[in-house]
Amino acid sequence: MSFQITAAAPEHPGLLLELPWQVPLEEWPAEQLVALPRGISRHVVRFARAGGEVVAVKEVGEFNAVREYGLLRDLHRLGVPAVEPVAVVTGRTDGGDEALEPVLITHHLKGSMPYRAMFETTMRPSTVSRLLDALAVLLVRLHLVGFAWGDCSLSNTLFRRDAGAYAAYLVDAETGQLQPQLSDGQRAYDIEIARVNVAGELMDLEAGGSLHPSVDPISFGDALAARYGDLWHELTRASVYSRNFRHKIDDRIRRLNELGFDVAEMQIQHSPDGAKVTILPKAVDAGHHQRQLLRLTGLDAEENQARSLLNDLETYTAHQDDFEPGDPLSASREVVAHRWVREVFRPTVRLVPKELRARMDTAQLYHEILEHRWYLSEQEKGDVGLERTVDDYVRNVLVKIPDPVATLDD
Repeated sequence: MSFQITAAAPEHPGLLLELPWQVPLEEWPAEQLVALPRGISRHVVRFARAGGEVVAVKEVGEFNAVREYGLLRDLHRLGVPAVEPVAVVTGRTDGGDEALEPVLITHHLKGSMPYRAMFETTMRPSTVSRLLDALAVLLVRLHLVGFAWGDCSLSNTLFRRDAGAYAAYLVDAETGQLQPQLSDGQRAYDIEIARVNVAGELMDLEAGGSLHPSVDPISFGDALAARYGDLWHELTRASVYSRNFRHKIDDRIRRLNELGFDVAEMQIQHSPDGAKVTILPKAVDAGHHQRQLLRLTGLDAEENQARSLLNDLETYTAHQDDFEPGDPLSASREVVAHRWVREVFRPTVRLVPKELRARMDTAQLYHEILEHRWYLSEQEKGDVGLERTVDDYVRNVLVKIPDPVATLDD
């Protein structure tokens, strides 16, 4: 078979041609690689620069590479948190007659970490719980779109900071299947695999001295399954109310919004005697605050980051004299939101030295500045302002955070 690059976007093949495809991935020269933490994998995986971008390159058999590429594209189209596919490269040779394994290429997920890199310093039990919460939310979101993972684990997940919590992303879809709808048995199978895998991975950390002594691997594996069950129940349960039920629907929607989910459709059924009404969310979609922030400002953020930024926007809006809810002559919420982006968000981010901004994504950076402002203001019993906050945050916090992308030394 001749050398071939199958790419998700027209510009990708040109960016990838500069990489040394005639060399086994394990032997790629250091100047092509980027020093980023890697998780455990069944395959050889490397991070490389391609046209100014950082990509993850994984050697894998052609059938599995093409299949996983297609599944990742489907998940990306469905809006499920997963690494974004770039291309599949087949027909590689060493320049002679020796065939080399095909590769699957994905975008590096900026700001993400594999779980082992996060446990290099012993995590507190509460932080471990937040990681497992993020994994439970990811598993629910996958099941809602009909994706059976088949190998849910910490190793097959990447984590990004999300305003004090974490967001989980699927990084390995090799064992997955996408179907119109999953049965209860398929979901139960995935949950059991997740429970066993997570418990085993935590035991491995325990054996290596990287796990907090109060964290029991078995209990935390069980807690993941319980968290998944609670979340799935809240998202899909039917609620039975008396006829005077309008405020109950509003309450239910608000609870789902607080979990980060939107209600796309509600099914309402009246009982035969007309005394009770059953409410069932027909379709739920994650990212309620993400979409609200994107709609108002054009900013793309994780769910909890979006919640934090929206709270700051609400505070700003409350101090605008030309905004009055319900008044058709006042400035619209969208106008005020774009004013906040122009007058508050962007100027604040630009106060951070350009060379330091890349140490985390912009939404997380702004959230941390807000948190630091609250901390300093509490200390001084009064608002310290954003300029002073940014200066203190940069000098005492940001400079101590390592650059996530550094080229490997020779």
